[in-house]
Amino acid sequence: MHIMITGANRGIGQALAKRYVNRGDKVTGTARDGSMQVRLDVADPVQQSAMAEQMKDQPVDLLVCNAGVYLDKGHSIDGYPADMWAHSFAVNVTGVFLTIQTLLPNLRAAGGKVAILSSKMASHTLAPGGSYIYRASKAAALNLGRNLAMDLKDDGIAVGIYHPGWVQTDMGGAAADIDVDQAVSGLIERFDALSLSTTGCFETYDGQPHAY
Repeated sequence: MHIMITGANRGIGQALAKRYVNRGDKVTGTARDGSMQVRLDVADPVQQSAMAEQMKDQPVDLLVCNAGVYLDKGHSIDGYPADMWAHSFAVNVTGVFLTIQTLLPNLRAAGGKVAILSSKMASHTLAPGGSYIYRASKAAALNLGRNLAMDLKDDGIAVGIYHPGWVQTDMGGAAADIDVDQAVSGLIERFDALSLSTTGCFETYDGQPHAY
């Protein structure tokens, strides 16, 4: 399989890439800093176009939209400046759409699948307050994935949306519930199981359906 992972230079993305390589899959990772095979700021249309040219004629079996930011972590109600909203949505929502749009020819060529990493914080059933930008952007990514699942079904492309767990990464922090290996093992099982019959699913890393 040929697997593309955005934000593959650290955290969950890096761990996914290593696990897939060890499994024998071909992996193409992206990173803003140029440390992976493709230099990509997912919010930059110019770099998206460059990726399209670089990836021309390469079928992609699985695209993992992992790149994301959590800029408002720990902010109080008098925080949340406008530019933080704009940048977060540019990466967490627009960047997901642009990446899928850019790689549609590659996904169509393989009859591939798309996995979008959202969060349980996207669910309207979990609203303890705080993290307004991150919650709103991940809810938008969830909505995006659900609608893409409908529109891409006729192309044979399944789309799944996933909560990776509260993971011990730079973003999740040392107090998080699970380590990266647990998250990655579960996510790979979910991605392998994704099909047109389950397209549009919103699931946790350990296979539980999540309330929207």
